[in-house]
Amino acid sequence: MTRPLLEEQIDLFLQSLDSEKGYSVHTIRAYGHDLAEFAGYAARGAGLSGEKEKRSLAIADIDSLTVRGYLGLLHRRNEKVTIARKLSVLRSFFRHLVRHRLTDEDPTAAILTPKHSRRLPSYLSVDDMFRLLDQMADDTVLELRNRALFETLYGSGIRVSELTGLNVFDVDFSTGCLRVSGKGGRERIVPVGEKALDRIQSYRDRLFSGTGIGMVVDGPLFLNKNKGRLTSRSVARILDELIRKCSLAVPISPHGIRHSFATHMLDAGADLRTVQELLGHKSLSTTQKYTHVSIDRLMAAYDSAHPRR
Repeated sequence: MTRPLLEEQIDLFLQSLDSEKGYSVHTIRAYGHDLAEFAGYAARGAGLSGEKEKRSLAIADIDSLTVRGYLGLLHRRNEKVTIARKLSVLRSFFRHLVRHRLTDEDPTAAILTPKHSRRLPSYLSVDDMFRLLDQMADDTVLELRNRALFETLYGSGIRVSELTGLNVFDVDFSTGCLRVSGKGGRERIVPVGEKALDRIQSYRDRLFSGTGIGMVVDGPLFLNKNKGRLTSRSVARILDELIRKCSLAVPISPHGIRHSFATHMLDAGADLRTVQELLGHKSLSTTQKYTHVSIDRLMAAYDSAHPRR
């Protein structure tokens, strides 16, 4: 019987992430990087040095000691959150092999995930958020675009990749909603608010008057200076510059604006399930990390109501 080879099975597993689970290109690339790193470690441990030799390493040659040795190596150079992520990738891979009867045992089954302290998400206060948005210039088409960008990001709470992925026909002005393509290709409808819609309209009107690019033909909603689709990296650079101009004390990323959206929604009384739907989180536990930032509201309610405060 032919022994399943490690590198061949890694390739097939990565293909399944696309065809069966609909994972994004970026996620699959990250999985591939982590698994290639593990395969290289396992091959060295087995005394296989050449590329051809490495490809001869079989799944049956991997056991829990191999995995533990790999994690030991990681502990010397990585933070716990990174180690936990890499172990999670290995778990997914070996569970896939067990499910397809390519191995009888999962060498990661008895290994505990390292505990790590969850970092509190950075966010802006409501006053700072308004200060950032209200102090933005809107004289040129690019300034109008930038204001529309961050009004939309804060008004909807979508991811920056979802923001740059928006097309013209994804905006429904009649309902005040956006059609968003999220992680794993999952599509959802999110409200965005009148201020963001007004800014989008102002930007696109100025764009049309200057270039003839209107909203009757589908295409990227937010364009770069070369009339192509704006990238997430460009949005981050634009925000960095705006933060400096506003002299805000809190350094914030585009994802931090999403954190601010969630925080402000919860502070204003929105329930966790609603915020989960708006953010497009698959699991409620992912949304729960935002609840800590509402402690001020809880303490205020406690101080005003508890008889023994």
